[in-house]
Amino acid sequence: MNMIKRFLLTVAMVAVAATAHAAGDNLKPFLLSEVTSGDVAEVQASVEQKLGEAGFDVVGRYSPYQGATILGVTSDALRAAAAQSEFGGYAAVQRVALTSLNGEVQVSYTNPTYMSHAYRMNGDLAEVTAALEQALGNAGAFGPDKGMASKKVRKYHYMFGMPYFDDGIELAKHDSYEAAVAAVEKGLKETEGTTRVWRVDVPGKEETVFGVGMAKGKDGSKYADDPYIMGEIDFKELRSTAHLPYEVLVSGDRVYTLPAEFRIAINFPDLKMMGSNSFMNIMETPDAVEELLTLGAGGKAEKATFW
Repeated sequence: MNMIKRFLLTVAMVAVAATAHAAGDNLKPFLLSEVTSGDVAEVQASVEQKLGEAGFDVVGRYSPYQGATILGVTSDALRAAAAQSEFGGYAAVQRVALTSLNGEVQVSYTNPTYMSHAYRMNGDLAEVTAALEQALGNAGAFGPDKGMASKKVRKYHYMFGMPYFDDGIELAKHDSYEAAVAAVEKGLKETEGTTRVWRVDVPGKEETVFGVGMAKGKDGSKYADDPYIMGEIDFKELRSTAHLPYEVLVSGDRVYTLPAEFRIAINFPDLKMMGSNSFMNIMETPDAVEELLTLGAGGKAEKATFW
């Protein structure tokens, strides 16, 4: 790694470390485990072993582009919390990322407490956060330059006119919960541009969450393509790879997803509206994501967006 890049990464890590023991109500979406020079396959094996020993199940693995691997993890505590919250399935799976950059491997994971407020859970998932910290370590929170209070995360939207968490998109309606799950399984398998990364059933209720990877669909559009989107929005020295993949949620006989305007912004709240590395460069993404996931859910795609 050249001296400038090493300096920038060191500065980023110092800033992250300064937040490691900060007040719990100054929240950021991601937590750093470590930055190591080890072999990525060995690091991944070690991470998975630690997760298993801590009671987490790895339910899927996703490598959307070179140097990026995301593990979907769940646990009894996560599934139980999801069962107690409306649309709780969105938070039933947390994500652990390994990012190879400049000869080093960044290991990071979604902050369950942040996600509990982003997805308006009934509890704060503090037990899950503590378990992940115990398993993987916590070198500090990162993502946006400034954290947010839990109340602000819970009612977050990017700006006036943009959607909130409860502005979810209904992708399709089917005859029953079972039919909806079957339709998503079939749709994700057959739709060009969608990859079923994981499936987790929420216990005691008719709810299932799918992790869905996205690439260029049949129309060749880049705007739903995970590598393209991340290339535009994930540019800091510490990468937010654990943003991926998207969720598709079956609840009862209906299939939902979150608007891209919310789903992206909740993890990148300081992303600029204009200029380089900004929302302007992915203006067509909300439509493209909705259309692709609608097809994956067994529905009929129609263009609709908040932008």
